[in-house]
Amino acid sequence: MFTGIVEEKGHIVRTIRADQGMRIEVDGPLVSGDLEIGDSIAVNGVCLTVVAATSTGFSADVVKETLDRTNLGGLQSGSAVDLERPMSATGRFDGHIVQGHVDGVGRVDRVSPEGDGRRMSIEAPERLNRFMVEKGSVTVDGVSLTIAGLIEGGFEAALIPHTLAVTVLGERLPGDLVNLEVDVIAKYVERLLKERA
Repeated sequence: MFTGIVEEKGHIVRTIRADQGMRIEVDGPLVSGDLEIGDSIAVNGVCLTVVAATSTGFSADVVKETLDRTNLGGLQSGSAVDLERPMSATGRFDGHIVQGHVDGVGRVDRVSPEGDGRRMSIEAPERLNRFMVEKGSVTVDGVSLTIAGLIEGGFEAALIPHTLAVTVLGERLPGDLVNLEVDVIAKYVERLLKERA
């Protein structure tokens, strides 16, 4: 389990296409120091398994299912990525419950200055909008965000300068694709209510 509090903005060293998937090699010295083969790591909000690790980076395989459901297929050498290790049992819960299981890909519609930060409007797949609640939580490219407002076909988030500086969201422009994970509690509530009905 993750919290959506990005630990490091890493970079793709290279991608290796194979069959219908690919392997990514990631430079991320902060998160890589204690990684071992088989560990989980969130890359832009996608939970991947470490298949090789050094003191400064790691490699992970991305299968077709993941490429079909996320924006990882667009990664290339030099791409910035948000990195987070799973939360330890003794860690602080600073974000919200994040599984690393992307629910869909959204599209940045608008980015506008707002004080020292920015307001970002994101178009979400229609099937996900029912889980969006003003002042609720959503994960965007691995970043735990508070939904600042609901718009037709999506939502808005207010990004503080720190978030813009230390995550890939500071580089996102209109038209860019972003990984979205809605609040898992909302998904469980919906399922339970359907079962009762």
